[in-house]
Amino acid sequence: MSDNTRVYWVHALTPLHVGAGRGAAFVDLPVMREKVTGWPLVPGTAMKGVLRDMFERDEGNKQFVDAAFGRAAENTEDDQAGALVLTDARLVLLPVRSYFGTFVYATSSLALQRLARDLEQAEVPGVPSVPDAPAGERALVAEAEAISEDGRMFLEDLDFATAEDPSASAWARFLAGQIFPDRPQDQKMLLPRFAILSDSTFDFLSETGTEVQARIRIDDKTKTVAGGALWYEESLPPETVLAGLVWCDRVWAEGFSAQEVLDKACGRPLICQVGGKATTGRGRVRCLFSGKEV
Repeated sequence: MSDNTRVYWVHALTPLHVGAGRGAAFVDLPVMREKVTGWPLVPGTAMKGVLRDMFERDEGNKQFVDAAFGRAAENTEDDQAGALVLTDARLVLLPVRSYFGTFVYATSSLALQRLARDLEQAEVPGVPSVPDAPAGERALVAEAEAISEDGRMFLEDLDFATAEDPSASAWARFLAGQIFPDRPQDQKMLLPRFAILSDSTFDFLSETGTEVQARIRIDDKTKTVAGGALWYEESLPPETVLAGLVWCDRVWAEGFSAQEVLDKACGRPLICQVGGKATTGRGRVRCLFSGKEV
């Protein structure tokens, strides 16, 4: 599968809300999460719809859009499956407020291990080895100076002993190169703020480190809050990074090869609108690709 496989990265530029419907707890509109890990995700179906919409805006792309994303015809006999396959984008880096350095790009050994498997399938070169998970109150960092003092790092109300680690440094450089390939200033922002936490700590922060905002609806006549119109929305914070796989096994339409479809769909970085609340500035992301042929 590697010849026709890419890794796609989703880098949130504004708060990102891909909703899971109504919530059962105090958050009325939670984000979607994986069933097993409880980590936030962006569904592959959402990303596929976003990419289709972007390519449909160019009328000259109709044949390519049908080949890549499928076609629903009035006559069902003319329906056609799309060639592109996108997995869910899973959490890689979660920005967490830090007492030193403003915020930290947090990840875990488990998150990196799952990412490494995807990178291997796409034959992305230079993937570092994944370090063992640090103990609960320790953090492996690329550069301790910016995010800690006297060997201590404070994330939200959590306290960690930091240790500069070659594996953390290697992953920080690798991810900076993949997520910001042509943006050296952004690479410099990520490198000193990268930290690998224990798996249990990352689980906790993935649950509690998202943005939750109270929203209201104003009654047009009274200019006060409408009855029952108070709710809470959850979003992934800006600077969150997720990653998934995209590939093309078979093209059902004529005139395109699998390689051509993949090269056109995944050939350049894109600025996309993903999820809900677009009119309030949410869901603006960078989507970029890496893999064997990129």
